[in-house]
Amino acid sequence: MTSNSENNEGFVWVWLPHETKPVVAGRLAVSGTDLLFNYARSYLANKKAVSLYEPELPLREGVLPLLNGLHMPNCIRDAAPDAWGRRVIINRKQGAKGQDIDITELDELTYLLESGSDRIGALDFQRSPTDYAPRETATSSLDEMQNAATKVEKGIPLTPGLDAALLHGSSIGGARPKVLIESDNKKFVAKFSSQNDLYNVVKAEFVAMRLAAHIGIDTAPVSLQHVAGKDIILVERFDRKKANDGWRRRAMVSALTLLGLDEMLARYASYEDLATVIRHRFTEPSKTLKELFSRMLFNVLCGNTDDHARNHSAFWDGNSLSLTPAYDICPQGRAGGEAGQAMLITGEERLSRIDVCLKAAPAFRLRADEALSIVKHQINTIKVNWLTVCAEANLTEVDRHFLWRRQFLNPFAFEGAPQEIAELAA
Repeated sequence: MTSNSENNEGFVWVWLPHETKPVVAGRLAVSGTDLLFNYARSYLANKKAVSLYEPELPLREGVLPLLNGLHMPNCIRDAAPDAWGRRVIINRKQGAKGQDIDITELDELTYLLESGSDRIGALDFQRSPTDYAPRETATSSLDEMQNAATKVEKGIPLTPGLDAALLHGSSIGGARPKVLIESDNKKFVAKFSSQNDLYNVVKAEFVAMRLAAHIGIDTAPVSLQHVAGKDIILVERFDRKKANDGWRRRAMVSALTLLGLDEMLARYASYEDLATVIRHRFTEPSKTLKELFSRMLFNVLCGNTDDHARNHSAFWDGNSLSLTPAYDICPQGRAGGEAGQAMLITGEERLSRIDVCLKAAPAFRLRADEALSIVKHQINTIKVNWLTVCAEANLTEVDRHFLWRRQFLNPFAFEGAPQEIAELAA
C-alpha cells in the first residue's frame, strides 16, 4: 500500500457501548507499506475503554504489531469504504479525470479520512486527536441522488450540494451505488440500480431478503421505493439506535476480520472456519451455528454467490461476539448451470449445491436429520411465498421467470442431493 495521503497520520475515534459521543481511541500512522495503530494514553486511562477488537488490537501501550502479514488492522479496514465509496471519493478529488483512475491509486488512510463519518460500525477517522469534526453532509431527494449515482459511474463531476449528499454513503461497504438516509428514529442504506445492471438487481435483492425473513433467518428489514422511474431498496441499519441525546453506534467486525485474513486471501475464507470461531467465541454458539448454516444454505438456494467474508459480520462489545442480522443477500447474474459460493463451504468445496451444505452440517453441530429438515423447510417456504413476495416487489412476469429456477432454486443446487430433496425441485 503506497501512501499518497496529504497526511501520514490520522486518528481513530470510537463510540463506546451505550454512548452517543465519540472519544479518541488512538493514532494511525503510515510506515512504509503498512498502516500501524497505537492507543492514546487518554483512552487507555478511560475506565469505559474497550479493545477495538480482540485479539487484533488488545488494550496496551505502544504500536501494535500487525497480525498474519496484514498491511493494516482488519477491524479498521472494516470501516473503510469499498468500491462504490472509493469511486465517490475519486470523483470528488479528481472530477472528470476520476473515471480513468484506478481505485487502488489512493491509499487507505486517504479513503478513511475522506469518507463520510456515519460509517458502518462504531469508528470514525479524523485528522485531529482533540477535536472531532464529523464530515456532515447535505441532504437531497432520492431521485437527485439516483442521478448523482449515475454521474459518478460516468465520471461526471457533481454540484457541491449533490457531492456532499452522496459523500454520506461513501463510507459504506459494497460495490453498488448507495447513500445513507435518516428518519426521526431510524437510519437506512438506500441502494440504487446501476447503469450496468442486466436485470432488476434491486428488486431481486428485495425478494431474497423478504424470502429469507419468511424462512426465519434474522435479516435487516427492507422496503422498496420507486423514484424518478428507478427502483431503490431501503435497508434498515442495525448498527444504530436512537437515544434521547443522539445516536448510539454498535461496533462490528467482518468475518474476514474474525478469520484473520488479508483482503488478498479472502478466497480462502470458509464457512467451516467461521463456524469454529463461533463455537469458541460467540454468545449462544449452538443457536448461532444453526443461523449461519441457514444463511449459507439460503445463499445457495437463492443464487447469491457474492457471500464473501465482508458480507458476514458480528457485533463486538469489547468482550463478546454475536452475529448481526443478514444483509446483502442479492442473487447474482448467472449464465450457465454450475456455480460456486464466494466462501468455501467445507474443506476445499464451494460448489453451490445442497449436498455440499449437508456434508458441512457436523461443523455446525447439526445432525443429518436436522440439516435435512432445514433444507426442506427453506425450499417449501420459498415455493409457498414466491408469488406473494414477487407481488410485494411488483415484479413483472418477465422478471419472475428470469429469477425463478435460474437464481432461485436453480437445478444445479439439487444435483447430488438426497432423493427426497431432489423431488422438491419439481
